[in-house]
Amino acid sequence: MSISIDQVSKTFGAYTALDEVSLEIPSGELTALLGPSGSGKTTLLRIVAGLETADPDGRGRILFDGAPVTESPVNRRRVGFVFQHYALFRHMTVFENIAFGLRVKPRGERPLRDEIRERVHALLKLVQLEQLAQRYPSQLSGGQRQRIALARALAIQPRVLLLDEPFGALDAQVRAELRRWLRHLHDTIHVTSIFVTHDQEEALEVADRIVVMNKGRIEQTGTPDEVFQNPASEFVMKFLGDVNVFHGRVHNERPVFTGDAGDDGSVRLLVRPHDLAVLPQPGPGISIPARVYRVMTAGALVKIELLDGQNRLVQVQVPHETYRTAPLLAGQQVYLAPKESRLYGQASERLEYVI
Repeated sequence: MSISIDQVSKTFGAYTALDEVSLEIPSGELTALLGPSGSGKTTLLRIVAGLETADPDGRGRILFDGAPVTESPVNRRRVGFVFQHYALFRHMTVFENIAFGLRVKPRGERPLRDEIRERVHALLKLVQLEQLAQRYPSQLSGGQRQRIALARALAIQPRVLLLDEPFGALDAQVRAELRRWLRHLHDTIHVTSIFVTHDQEEALEVADRIVVMNKGRIEQTGTPDEVFQNPASEFVMKFLGDVNVFHGRVHNERPVFTGDAGDDGSVRLLVRPHDLAVLPQPGPGISIPARVYRVMTAGALVKIELLDGQNRLVQVQVPHETYRTAPLLAGQQVYLAPKESRLYGQASERLEYVI
């Protein structure tokens, strides 16, 4: 089922949480709402669910498959919602938690007891926890609880699945395992899904499409590759991963990186750590002098910390194989050459110069 979000605004007193947000989500897509705290992600998700209403004096509308649901109560939208902190009933078994949404349906819509049992067991099999049906939430790990919460959301056969920071309360290893599992699950059930996250890696790994939000507005929408490789703004580039910032100015229609900032015509060169080459001598293009500060091994990568001419920290990442051919020593003078970069002006507008 497709979702249309049309010019939705939401204010809380003087605070604007959403500012005329519009978004189209195709049927069967897994979309990530990505942004920092306060960017409007959860507010937008709750408005889609019907748990929150858009500003009544605005033109905002929510449509499911082209039909307006803006005025529909949450129980009529057939939306499955998964919260960060599970929201499982502690006094109910796993089976009872999953069955709850079916058992409280109006009598005319409630499945028969045998049908409920079959659906719950099918969902337990889907989330790979068949053996835990009679346990209580307190007897489960965090990852298991979140799988049960997801099974409960799917029990009502939702048209839309909404997940609000679903892995935020879990440790890093469990998060990594569950996001791979969520991607596999979505490929199995194909329910139109939206999940909120502030974790860039999570969004890039799981989503079909990423919606980057900031201060109640959408900064960019695109596939993970599109938003990472072609960020629409300085904010998007910085938010989607570590970035080195070099300050300079335009001289004779070419950017020169002197380390100065703040004057008219000043520019910023943004380069990701893996897009910086470390050279023993200046190269033919941009060559920024730096001093090696520290070298660290981090899994398959070697992380190099350097200090530029203004003693600002610069980060470089290279594969082990590359580093072994030219190891570095603390204090060594080197030159940094960008392989891929983005140039921005004072107003954070993207600039196009030959560099």
